[in-house]
Amino acid sequence: MSMQLRIAHTTGFEYDGKANTSFNEARLTPLTLPGQIVVHSRVEVTPTPWVYTYRDYWGAQVTAFEVLDPHQSLTVTASATVHTDRSPAGPTTMSWEEIRSDETADLHTEFLTLPDRVRPKEDLVALAREIADRNATPGEAAREVCALVYNEVKYVSGSTTVDAFAAHSWTERSGVCQDMAHIAIGALRSIGIPARYVSGYLHPQKDPEVGVPAKGESHAWVEWWDDGWRGFDPTNDTEPGDRHVIVATGRDYNDVKPLAGVFSGTGTSRMFVDVQVTRLQ
Repeated sequence: MSMQLRIAHTTGFEYDGKANTSFNEARLTPLTLPGQIVVHSRVEVTPTPWVYTYRDYWGAQVTAFEVLDPHQSLTVTASATVHTDRSPAGPTTMSWEEIRSDETADLHTEFLTLPDRVRPKEDLVALAREIADRNATPGEAAREVCALVYNEVKYVSGSTTVDAFAAHSWTERSGVCQDMAHIAIGALRSIGIPARYVSGYLHPQKDPEVGVPAKGESHAWVEWWDDGWRGFDPTNDTEPGDRHVIVATGRDYNDVKPLAGVFSGTGTSRMFVDVQVTRLQ
């Protein structure tokens, strides 16, 4: 079943005092990829900035902008219409020998590293190795690793911050979609399966009603390498479907932050976010 989704993502900062200048990057524009086509997209910033766009190293579209006049708030409004039509994933193809070959390691070195953000605890590494030992293919093992994360980690809204480490979330057995993605990525990489972080959106209703806006939020899931990137959403224990929209991919959350930057001036800043997802057809 295909869908057409409209996404309206409003985010920004409110400052105590005034910001004299601010420099930011937004990764809020969905990508046209197999399974999804961007029909329309737009990013608007208030106050009016100097803007340029580019593709980053990982392929995401980045809107970089500078506001050089004093301002008390900054608002970024991103809108997009995306047509999704994803086919179910086929059977796994790569063997353990192929996934652990020098060729695969050379091609996907960045998705095999274990920095502190995703580094798994020793008990999770042991569980992942047990899973790898009893599965005939890396793809089957990867699917079981994601199921392990879904079964062991409870989704608790607001339980962690964007700076949380996978090891802490695993120890607490709670987190949000970002944490579950980081936990799964660390476990997959620990058994030699290249894995990357996917940032995007998910319509919150399983059978969305056409024309009715739903309050959403940024969502995260994982992709692992199996002679091509294969996605899985460990938060919902499902393959990405037509309710999922991909915005960016990277090694972890640090590569795909929806909005990040710096400002000069007095005081501190508070961030606000509102996401509305509407099925159009």
